[in-house]
Formats: sequence, structure tokens, C-alpha cells
Amino acid sequence: MENILGLVALACGFIVGLGAIGASIGIALMGGKFLESSARQPELMNELQTKMFILAGLIDAAFLIGVAVALLFAFANPFQIAA
Repeated sequence: MENILGLVALACGFIVGLGAIGASIGIALMGGKFLESSARQPELMNELQTKMFILAGLIDAAFLIGVAVALLFAFANPFQIAA
């Protein structure tokens, strides 16, 4: 039983950690491309900024879904064997 709980804790750490790394890399790449495109065409900056914030929300939403799955595994563990 302790082995299962330890592996679930390790999996939760991987889910949150890798999700955070992926979300931060995605937002960093998107922010860099936004700065490049607004430097090329400053007249489109407002439209691009709106789209950038929508995409940032979607990237963060994917990360938060991963956090919710990790919390599900941590607190309502479906892998526990009922004794």
C-alpha cells in the first residue's frame, strides 16, 4: 500500500512539474513572438495583444487541468485498494 501511495506522490510531482515547465516555455515563446511581431508591425499591436492574452489563458488552463488531475490522484486516489 505504501508503495502505491509513494508512486502516486511521485506521479503528482511529475504532472505538476512538467506541466509548469511546459506552460512557462510556451508562454515565453509566445511572448517573444509577440514582441517580434509588434516590432515589425506596430499598428497591429492591440489586435495581437488581445490574441496573446487569450492564448496565455488557454496555456495556463491546460496547466491547471494537470494540477487538478494531480490533486485528484493525491486526495481521492482511485488506485487505492479498499481493504
